[in-house]
Amino acid sequence: MKRYEVTEAFGLENLTPGEGPRPEPGPGEIRIALSAVSLNYRDLLMVTGQYNPRQPLPLVPCSDGVGTVEAVGPGVTRFVPGDRVCPLFSQRWIAGEPTPERLRSTLGGPLDGTLRSHMTLPAEGAVAAPEHLSDAEAACLPCAALTAWSALVTLGDLTAGDTLLVLGTGGVSISALQLGVALGARVIVTSSSDAKLERARDLGAWQTLNYRRDEAWGKTVRQLTGGRGVDQVLEVGGAGTLEQSLKAVRPGGTVSVIGVLAGVKAPLSVLPVLMQQVRLQGVLVGHRDGFEAMNRALAANSLHPVVDRVFPFDEARAAFDHLASARHFGKVVIETT
Repeated sequence: MKRYEVTEAFGLENLTPGEGPRPEPGPGEIRIALSAVSLNYRDLLMVTGQYNPRQPLPLVPCSDGVGTVEAVGPGVTRFVPGDRVCPLFSQRWIAGEPTPERLRSTLGGPLDGTLRSHMTLPAEGAVAAPEHLSDAEAACLPCAALTAWSALVTLGDLTAGDTLLVLGTGGVSISALQLGVALGARVIVTSSSDAKLERARDLGAWQTLNYRRDEAWGKTVRQLTGGRGVDQVLEVGGAGTLEQSLKAVRPGGTVSVIGVLAGVKAPLSVLPVLMQQVRLQGVLVGHRDGFEAMNRALAANSLHPVVDRVFPFDEARAAFDHLASARHFGKVVIETT
């Protein structure tokens, strides 16, 4: 079995390829031959030690992936060999609210993740991959796409006619753009790249803004909506962009906080939250019920995740470097076969 591990210390320079025995599934488990893995910003932070400096090492990183069931352990009826599946990010979060136990079952830290050729996991910790997607596309679903779905649908109740503001053009943001358009929402997208904004318009964005040229983009967004504000913001920047997001959202609207690309700490007045009854909603991916509902929506609308670039397994370090450069549009994928 091929794998990558962060070995004795954090850092991309310590992301080390290796070999190991092919695991055997125990009772209630399945063994998956992984075919593709996609990268999330969390994976980069985990490898560099910025996400959880106390994470025990060695660690197989990454949370997203897709593969084929090779073998099943005693008692498994959910899948049979040959089924194509995606692992859950939170292995024990099937439905309902998050709990400490469920949030301790996440792949790519604290549990070993998907950057390997084979893995075993409980059969309950996987879902069937949509048939209309390629392996590279299906690998984008467990974290990025499900985070967008959870923010917009499971928690956000986005409906046709609503206005959604999406920050950036990474994997979660592009998934939110695609889902928002499919749900009948008007979607506004921000980026520092005019070329990326043009691609966002090709995917159905209603309006686009270059935040480098318009630092007061929150006010501009409100103007675009006739002074009302957007119904929901997909906030990927964190502390560095939250002030502008609060200016963009309508009274009673929702800011879904799903990332920290612009930092985790900054001075912030809570008055806009209080005086406009804004809901700040943290989103940590989602549960299996939401994953399966999202897959049905993807199939019904023939939606395909946007894959920026696919790297071979022996160029995993280059894939991480590409993610860190922020040049990507959509998802960065590594083939494991």
